[in-house]
Amino acid sequence: MQDILIAMLWSISPFGEAKVGIPYGLSHGINMYLVFAACFAANVMVFPLMFFFLEHINKYLLRLTFYKKSAIYVARKAKNGSGEKIKKYGFWGLIFFVMLPVPGTGVYAGSIASYLFKIERKKAFLANTIGIFISSLIIWFTALLTMNAMS
Repeated sequence: MQDILIAMLWSISPFGEAKVGIPYGLSHGINMYLVFAACFAANVMVFPLMFFFLEHINKYLLRLTFYKKSAIYVARKAKNGSGEKIKKYGFWGLIFFVMLPVPGTGVYAGSIASYLFKIERKKAFLANTIGIFISSLIIWFTALLTMNAMS
């Protein structure tokens, strides 16, 4: 039980998301289907939490100089990393950006990009969820293949 909770916490964390949670859970012997479902669901929960933060808490924190400088830095990184693809391809560009299983992409960056580019919340949630699902599948299959090759 503790290992599945840790895997889910990794999947919520901005330091790994499901990209870390799934391999963690599999390496600790948790049922492969349970790991996928739990880590995927945990990672999806980031989107509503991020949008709540961006819409309600962010505006108050922007009054703090340190936070404002950090927020501007993150916004520029999100726009530079994803801006052209999301502007050009919209919904599909956002899916592609979120699905890439590499550092700097994922639901945190996807949520920020959705907010910055004013993508309708329902469409943004769907695009982020599809992207997370594909990314989670890639990580899950890769982790399973690696574990089987090593045993």
